Amino acid sequence: MEEQDKLGRFEQSVMPHMDAAYNLARWLTGSDPDAQDLVQEAFLRAFKFFGGFRGGNSRAWLLRIVRNAFYDWVKQNRRGEEATPFDEELHGTVEERGAPDAVLLEKADREMLHKAIAELPVEFREILVLRELEGFSYKEIADVAAVPLGTVMSRLARAREHLRALLVARLEAK
Repeated sequence: MEEQDKLGRFEQSVMPHMDAAYNLARWLTGSDPDAQDLVQEAFLRAFKFFGGFRGGNSRAWLLRIVRNAFYDWVKQNRRGEEATPFDEELHGTVEERGAPDAVLLEKADREMLHKAIAELPVEFREILVLRELEGFSYKEIADVAAVPLGTVMSRLARAREHLRALLVARLEAK
């Protein structure tokens, strides 16, 4: 009965954050299949160690496991980051309201932004994704990334500046 209770509590507190886990994994790995594998590994770890979870922010707890699983995955595969471009057709939606030319421009802007984010170094990309896409507070990001609050703030500032520079260079090239 204890295992059944653990499963019920796990499903209630951790499973609702599967989309956030996948989103972070997708941005970290740059690949849909790798992100799926990473999320599966993270959920297995989360369930295994759920008995040690003492309550609190289950989303931050899970995303920290995703992040740790990613770094373990990088070490196991002994490779650097892949430069797989983000596929907007598979992972993004464009509101189909408005004129077709406006929709195309919005799609092009999103693709440019996604490609620029994908080019950021992983330590900047993870902080930016957690803050801007997942809406985490600085404190939550510090907990997930296991870094001091000041490091979160400086990495986020550097990530934004690096992203701005990438976008400006792309716009000037057009």
